[in-house]
Amino acid sequence: MTKRLMLLTDVGFLVYFSVTGLGLIPAAWAFADYTEPLMVSWNWSFLWIDLLVSATGLLSLHLLRRGAPEAERLMLVSLVLTSASGLMAVAFWTLRGDFSLAWWIPNLYLLLFPMPAIVRLVRPTGRIYRS
Repeated sequence: MTKRLMLLTDVGFLVYFSVTGLGLIPAAWAFADYTEPLMVSWNWSFLWIDLLVSATGLLSLHLLRRGAPEAERLMLVSLVLTSASGLMAVAFWTLRGDFSLAWWIPNLYLLLFPMPAIVRLVRPTGRIYRS
């Protein structure tokens, strides 16, 4: 399940920033005004962490299919970065006092979906911990 969610998330980040960069998201979407300079800056401030999430996630999934030993370490990096990205967004919306479900649901997903896999990968019985 984690691998499927990672693939969905990693490809989703790439699609989201492509669609946003091409201006295909309307300027005044239902839950954000993308013409407001603060919102534009906030949105694009996530580009680098989200691209890093996608790169590490997709590479780890590729390496897992090949049975490479470093795949799980890279997967852990991707999952931690994914969760951090969600946490950063949730913190921003909390500080603004904005509780739109359109932003909260996807960002809580990013924050929480990696947690079970992170715990599995770092606990003493996990393979990463022993190597």
